[in-house]
Amino acid sequence: MSEDLKNHKFHALFQLFDTTGQGYLTQDGFRLFTDAVTGLVPSDDIENAAAMRQAFERWWGLLLPSADTDGDGRIDRQEFVSAMRSRVISPGNLEAAVLEIADSLMRAWDTNKDGVLSKDEYLRICTQVGLDAALSSDAFSRLDRDGDGVISHDEFRTAVTEFYLSDDETAPGNWLLGPLLSAGQ
Repeated sequence: MSEDLKNHKFHALFQLFDTTGQGYLTQDGFRLFTDAVTGLVPSDDIENAAAMRQAFERWWGLLLPSADTDGDGRIDRQEFVSAMRSRVISPGNLEAAVLEIADSLMRAWDTNKDGVLSKDEYLRICTQVGLDAALSSDAFSRLDRDGDGVISHDEFRTAVTEFYLSDDETAPGNWLLGPLLSAGQ
């Protein structure tokens, strides 16, 4: 089941990245997604926006050489899933691309700079990216592992790491993008 779970997660991630709906990723399309995510950062937070852009560029740099097997500059769904498994989630690469994005997001979304994401901060971002508020509220509760009403930096990093690496269907990090990975799907 773990192979199916990771495949499901990476297929969902591909769908999120495929902003054009063409069934493949290109560098320009990946940049559109990057622009959308960095657009969620307050305009005066240049440092975190730049860090996110650099991390997304590293992510694309990891994907393209290993995923674009036919050299057409496009990465289809299967190539993406394969590259995620073989390259992006390998030690060091996950840290340099994905977790750097997570760190920048956490700093940027923490609008009152108290070091945690309140439920309001979390739900505001989810709403801006088009996720259902009720489902996002449930996700918040799952990601707030200690039940203190906020998501700490460590809780957020743990959720991101679980999303990419965990084979446990019940891991709270599987709710990072909403309930797409709830048991029985």
